Amino acid sequence: MSSSRENYQIPSSAAGAATGGAASGARSSAFDVDGGATMHYICGDCGTKFPLKRNDPIRCKECGCRVLYKERTKRMVQFEAR
Repeated sequence: MSSSRENYQIPSSAAGAATGGAASGARSSAFDVDGGATMHYICGDCGTKFPLKRNDPIRCKECGCRVLYKERTKRMVQFEAR
C-alpha cells in the first residue's frame, strides 16, 4: 500500500508543459536560478500577487501590509472519504 506522499508529482508550469514538463528535465517555476524556492503570495490589503523568497521580509512590495495569503494551488486536490 503506497501513501499519497510517494505518489506526489511536482506541478509543472505553463512554460514547462510546452517544453515537455518535468520529464524533460525542465526546472519548475517555483525555483530560482540560485536554487532557492519562491512562493507566490497575495496581499491581504491591496490584493497584489507577488513572489517571496525564503529570506525576504514578510511584507507587501506595493503597500507594505504584513497580512499575506498563499496563492491557491492550480492542481486538483481530491480526498477519499470513508
